[in-house]
Amino acid sequence: MRLTTAQALVRFLANQWSERDGAEHRLIAGVLGIFGHGNVAGIGQALAEQGAGTGGPLPYYLARNEQAMVHTAVGYARTRGRLSTFACTASIGPGATNLVTGAALATVNRLPVLLLPGDIFATRAAGPVLQELEDPRSYDVSVNDALRPLSRFFDRINRPEQLPSALLAAMRVLTDPAETGAVTLALPQDVQAEAHDWPEELFAKRVWHVPRPVPEPAALARAAELLRSSRRPLIVAGGGVKYSQAWTELARFAENHGVPVGETQAGKGALPYDHPCAVGAIGHTGTRAAAALARDADLVIGVGTRYTDFTTASRTLFGPARFLNVNIAAFDAAKNAGLMLVADARAALSALDETLDETLDETGWRADADWTRRATALATAWQAEIGRACAGTRLTQPVALGIVNELAAGGVVVNAAGSMPGDLHRLWRASDPEQYHVEYGYSCMGYEIAGGLGVKLGAPEREVFVLVGDGSYLMMAQEIATAVQEGVKLVVVLVDNQGFASIGDLSEAVGARRLGTAYRARGAGGELDGPPLPLDLAANAASLGADVLRADTPESLRAALVKAKESARTTVVHVEPAPGAGPAAQAWWDVPVAEVSALPEARAARERYDAAKRDQRPYL
Repeated sequence: MRLTTAQALVRFLANQWSERDGAEHRLIAGVLGIFGHGNVAGIGQALAEQGAGTGGPLPYYLARNEQAMVHTAVGYARTRGRLSTFACTASIGPGATNLVTGAALATVNRLPVLLLPGDIFATRAAGPVLQELEDPRSYDVSVNDALRPLSRFFDRINRPEQLPSALLAAMRVLTDPAETGAVTLALPQDVQAEAHDWPEELFAKRVWHVPRPVPEPAALARAAELLRSSRRPLIVAGGGVKYSQAWTELARFAENHGVPVGETQAGKGALPYDHPCAVGAIGHTGTRAAAALARDADLVIGVGTRYTDFTTASRTLFGPARFLNVNIAAFDAAKNAGLMLVADARAALSALDETLDETLDETGWRADADWTRRATALATAWQAEIGRACAGTRLTQPVALGIVNELAAGGVVVNAAGSMPGDLHRLWRASDPEQYHVEYGYSCMGYEIAGGLGVKLGAPEREVFVLVGDGSYLMMAQEIATAVQEGVKLVVVLVDNQGFASIGDLSEAVGARRLGTAYRARGAGGELDGPPLPLDLAANAASLGADVLRADTPESLRAALVKAKESARTTVVHVEPAPGAGPAAQAWWDVPVAEVSALPEARAARERYDAAKRDQRPYL
């Protein structure tokens, strides 16, 4: 079958499927792209020929920024449980390097996305081409090499004959739950347009099985023995619970054995907020209930978590506990010197339940009754604290989040950076496992709107509420135009506090005097302390095609959200919150403070830092 390399690539991708538990899913749901000279004559021509503009088996979506289109693919992949994703194509040069931040985000969060950047001429016939980076050490280097350390698989297709093996390797990594992340196939623009005779079997339907690895029997026995010795266990539920769809098994295990469950940002919603075993968010941005239990637990059972510094409060949160780590990736299961149970979360929780029932008497193993009762009492007290924080006559950020939470039943909330992730982690009452979508692995400013677009493409039946601060909005708001173009409806709540509020608070805490964290003109003394900048972000959103509503009271916000939900169009609700913070962080976060300073506030901050540092543990 004689096709160009790009035509063969497009035809191949249209016939790839994933399968888990007997259900098949189209692996590559479509192509997000911005065309330039590095990909328009290759991938662009191939997509046009197969009817991508009118739908086709591999539909095309026009993005406005290459980083944003990777965020959209990531939001889609997470919503689809890592069983389906998008390909993202960019031209050479700045188009390709714009992919870098998105690639890092995908790999950090263990989410599959296929990157197809154009590249320089493999033949070097016209080099240096427009936008080519020349490296005097080698002619075989391009800007795409910046994607190598960020990709779980990277290959450059210098000859058509190299394409089949590269494609098979790429699909293998995309569908491997332990290895997945960004996958990059760099495509020299001359090779994209080069014709080759391809075997027809390359384009046959191919189904990639996504496994549920079961625990090794010996490892399962060791894990059961460790559990039997525990009296005060605590589960840390991470994103792996949700990707495995193990929420039923988690609830059953927690109920059967009286084990309280704390949740990471990625795992939030693994249990409904009102489940009797749920103690809410855990870590630096966690609840008072989870923090108290973490400090006294004798066994921490991590399920699908990679134990970031926010989860462990920079290794100060958990007391003298041992760790049992259930994870599909051995790399994560080995963390904190824990006992490793390498397996799918659903399979592992079921196996642990069965093993404990088989090896004990009819009463089974349970946590101490006093421990379970204490967890319930702490969780109940925290729910009352949430109620107080989200009530009030002034439209503070916690009050605004409480109103969104109230009206988001059946919907999805999307956020990524600033002060809102912490408030959401502590205060949001997640009613189902797929309602809470906060990207906090990379905490990337600018993710929110683009990621929300991907969430809506992945779950069109659900209302998507994008919560974005003004700092993130100014970094990447342009995908509003993509949503409008595609008729994809989002409800965007734009919280405008005229600066980087979260980093401002951190700056003050470490003695840096909030430098560079407010949107103000330069004053007479040369500092950025003049009058506020005359920005109108609501007008900007309207210029991108969205309907815009403004709210300045709890009542007007509630009315605006009701109207936005009733609308069929993307609507931006602009909010300028009143001062007022929610409950403070319940645990420490290690941000090094200047060891010497002429500023008295910095010296005081260093004293606090040194005191907190003494509580850090090696977890050995």
